[in-house]
Amino acid sequence: MQNRKAARTTLTVRMRPGSPTQAIAQFGPLVFSAALGRSGRSAFKREGDGASPRGALGILAGYRKAALRSAITSGIALSRVTARDGWCDAPSHPAYNRRVRLPFSASHETLTRTDHLYDIVLVLDWNVTSRRRGAGSAIFLHLARPGYSPTEGCVALGRRDMLRLLPFLRAGTVVRIV
Repeated sequence: MQNRKAARTTLTVRMRPGSPTQAIAQFGPLVFSAALGRSGRSAFKREGDGASPRGALGILAGYRKAALRSAITSGIALSRVTARDGWCDAPSHPAYNRRVRLPFSASHETLTRTDHLYDIVLVLDWNVTSRRRGAGSAIFLHLARPGYSPTEGCVALGRRDMLRLLPFLRAGTVVRIV
């Protein structure tokens, strides 16, 4: 019974054989293609290394682009983001690995992008609840580029797959990168 429950509460992400930057993600019986970081996976994640961190990362929060007009069914509340929302990736700044309001003077990512990767973003608990400067920031589950080209360290799913998965996810659902 315990293994069945874990399978329903864990999105397991495994490297696709022969491709360190692509993966197979499984949530119970659902199986999806996914993209990983440009440097593959790492047990020693560092800021800017382009690797997806190995480990069990709980889902903390979710965001959606405010301009999206279609309804999204999700088990996680998706806060709307606008062009004023960003994420600090400057290790020396007190807001490191936190959502920030733009304009923001330190290094950051903008949470609204023209390439649609962040139309739907789930924040994974990598270096968030227990922060270490320089250990990596902005590790998200977000939408993939065509062809599942590599991310900067996140896990990315196709839009259709993300929309299929969202109703089953909850805050605390674990994304296990193995």
